[in-house]
Amino acid sequence: MDISTAQSIKLALMSATGLTRDALHIYVGMAVYLTVIVLMRRANPWVALLAVVIVACAGEWVDSRDDLVSFGHWRWQASVHDVINTAFWPAVITLVWGVKCRNGGRVG
Repeated sequence: MDISTAQSIKLALMSATGLTRDALHIYVGMAVYLTVIVLMRRANPWVALLAVVIVACAGEWVDSRDDLVSFGHWRWQASVHDVINTAFWPAVITLVWGVKCRNGGRVG
C-alpha cells in the first residue's frame, strides 16, 4: 500500500512532535483559529470558527480520498470525529466570547 503525501506529512508531524493524530487536530484547530483572529485585527470569532471548520473539512476530504484508495470506502465516522475534534475548542471559545459580549463583558 502506498502512503499519500498528505499521510506522509501527518506521520512526519506526529514523529517530530510526539503528538497523536487527535492531538494534532486540536493543535491545528487552535492554530487556525488564533491565526485568523490575529490577522483580522477586529477579531470576529465566528469567521475564525468558520475558517477552522473549512480547514478541517478540507483535510477530511483529502483523508476520504486516501480512505477510498486504501480501504475501498470512506470512513465518514472517523472524519466526523476529526472535524469535531478540530473545531471543539475554537467553538467553545467562540460561544464564551459571544456570551461575554452579550453580558457587557461579564461571563456568566
